Amino acid sequence: MHAATLLRYLVPQKTLSRIVRAATRWTWRPWKDFLIGRVVSAYRVDMTEAAQPDPRAYPSFNAFFTRALREGARSAEGGATVIACPADGRISQLGRIEGGQILQAKGRTYSVAELLADADAAGTWRDGMFATIYLSPRDYHRVHMPLDGELVATVHVPGRLFSVAPGPVAEIPNLFARNERLVCHFDGAAGPFVVVMVGAMLVSGITTVWDGPAVPPYARGIVRRDWRGQGIRLARFAEMARFEMGSTVILLLPTGSPDPHLGAETPVTVGQRLGDL
Repeated sequence: MHAATLLRYLVPQKTLSRIVRAATRWTWRPWKDFLIGRVVSAYRVDMTEAAQPDPRAYPSFNAFFTRALREGARSAEGGATVIACPADGRISQLGRIEGGQILQAKGRTYSVAELLADADAAGTWRDGMFATIYLSPRDYHRVHMPLDGELVATVHVPGRLFSVAPGPVAEIPNLFARNERLVCHFDGAAGPFVVVMVGAMLVSGITTVWDGPAVPPYARGIVRRDWRGQGIRLARFAEMARFEMGSTVILLLPTGSPDPHLGAETPVTVGQRLGDL
């Protein structure tokens, strides 16, 4: 195990995340302008796509990080049966679920049952399709619907806050099934699908459009909520949630054909075609 990987096991992940969470919400102008300026410069953030293109206009670093895009900056490809990419970023992996196993990185897999924290539900996705999308600090951090769907349940699963950058993903076994995450179950016209919001180092903040902040607080045990009958219907390409700091989105479908032109490390944007039902 590399020294950097070992350090990720040893650091107080949630304590550091709480400190960073407070720091990114500090509205003192010199501080927030410094943080925003460093990220815009270091990661070459394209502010022309933002609804507010002036980095100094944001009241805090978190407001900048969760910024909205200007109207027309993204569009959804295809029709109702085209699986739309839920986030800007890069594909970590995309393909078929094989016997209930999802490819994490070359030589590493993890199970759907572990990811969903539900052995009984895993059978639905045994031979389906998955897409894992990594959001870097330069990316737009709002997550959109891949298909039309009605929210039926959420599962907040406690866990670690390992970094989800390519290095740790390649080295840490079962990383996505070990990190804190919010599993969102939907019913669509062609059947069920799942969008998993995976928390990460340094801030695992997750906010949904239907219930506001979901993480933190960090879960001490699995928290399941039934949303059936509450009429939470979201259209394909509509915003569903947002990350506070970088993380990963995992999409599961019981069936589907991935776009053969997409693969690991391919850059993608919200609404781009990932495949077809």
